[in-house]
Amino acid sequence: MLCSRLDCRNEQLSFALSEYEKPFVLLEGAKAPVSFNVSHSGNHGLIALAPEGRLGIDVEEPVDKRNLDGLIEMVMGPDERAQLASLRGIDRLRLFYRIWTCKEALIKALGTGFSTDISKFQMPQEIREGNEAVVFRLPDLPSVAWSLNCIGNEQFEAALAYELPPCSSQIGSPEPEHPEGGA
Repeated sequence: MLCSRLDCRNEQLSFALSEYEKPFVLLEGAKAPVSFNVSHSGNHGLIALAPEGRLGIDVEEPVDKRNLDGLIEMVMGPDERAQLASLRGIDRLRLFYRIWTCKEALIKALGTGFSTDISKFQMPQEIREGNEAVVFRLPDLPSVAWSLNCIGNEQFEAALAYELPPCSSQIGSPEPEHPEGGA
């Protein structure tokens, strides 16, 4: 798939790791002009490709964790914690994983992984209420707009975050071309 996008042969490709161990593609030893990300959970996996910009993807099967309350306290912001506290059962579990996959997709896109404290930013209310896509800006990086897309279904929660080109994040701009993704 990468070689068809880059018009190359497999033997011309290799991979390297960024400072926080996010893999990236090398084409004959130079950083290739393509972004990719991979995620898997249980029986589900996702691969995303984009011709430019940063992107991250996450998929999670909604499995009840023993210490979900502790995890919520550790990784969620105050509004997220309050909303999760108002829910029970599968509704609470689904919302937790919806928020979690969005946050993880964003930090994977940033390339920082969990060196970024995900409790310091919250998912927009629109995402928490079920909207599938929003444009989002991180409080510590307001100059960058991210397209945040919830792509889960009944079997899994999943999210795709990709960096929008500067001109497409303005009001009234045409929609950017979406990266390829698959389950």
